[in-house]
Amino acid sequence: MKEHSFLSRVRKILPDLHPAELKLGELVCDFPGEIASYSASELANLAEVSNATVTRFVRRLGYTSYEEARRHARLEKDSGSRLYLNTSKVEAPHSPNVYAQSDIKNIERTIEDLEEADIEALSNTLLTAKKVSLIGFRVGAPLAQYLQWQLLQVIENTVMLPSSGQTLGENLAALTSEDVVILFGLRRRVSQFDTLLEVISQSNAKLVLISDESLSAYSKADWHFRCSTLSSGPLFSHVGVMSLLNLITNRTIEAAGEQGRKRLASIECLNELLGEL
Repeated sequence: MKEHSFLSRVRKILPDLHPAELKLGELVCDFPGEIASYSASELANLAEVSNATVTRFVRRLGYTSYEEARRHARLEKDSGSRLYLNTSKVEAPHSPNVYAQSDIKNIERTIEDLEEADIEALSNTLLTAKKVSLIGFRVGAPLAQYLQWQLLQVIENTVMLPSSGQTLGENLAALTSEDVVILFGLRRRVSQFDTLLEVISQSNAKLVLISDESLSAYSKADWHFRCSTLSSGPLFSHVGVMSLLNLITNRTIEAAGEQGRKRLASIECLNELLGEL
């Protein structure tokens, strides 16, 4: 049986709560990160209810103790739910400069961990691959599409998976050691992500994993780039990811040399002939 999430438990019992418990329940729904961070007494003070109310509340949720409820909330917080980034005490800074400084730090943290040799090796591997496949879910989907569009300038057989009307299994079954798979694993990751990682690893295709900092280093990946995604607001920042993609695509185009320039020239001629741009 699938375990209900912490927040789904809270929302389910809200209509049946007494006034003090309801006050606590509404606080937790709006700011679930509080229960992941605070002790029972601290949460009681924050909601202006008694410790006994907190105890009754967590038991109504089906937990044997406050610590059990907090552990469950922490697991959801670690999974990357944006709701857990909100707090009841601190207002999100609205100054554009605050967000800019946060994004600059994300770019610096992402790039400073890179080895130039890794980018060079990846670029050469992409250019010699039989096929380059990109997979992304949720926020990873548009980032994967962007990378595919850029690589297409010099790598003809660059595709998004799954192909239209097909399943991932139908596409992954054809992978060989001559292929490269670029997989985006950004929070919040889909439930089949770990299984997908294992399937790609067993295919012998080269695996490029692009994730946020919450994912531990994956030893079976040929390249694992962990990007900083911290933010001053409730949403994760992905400028660090974009800086990585910018680096990969530009270096790949440069490494393509004369053959890459010929393909780019051919594309530009066709764009002009067809009047598409």
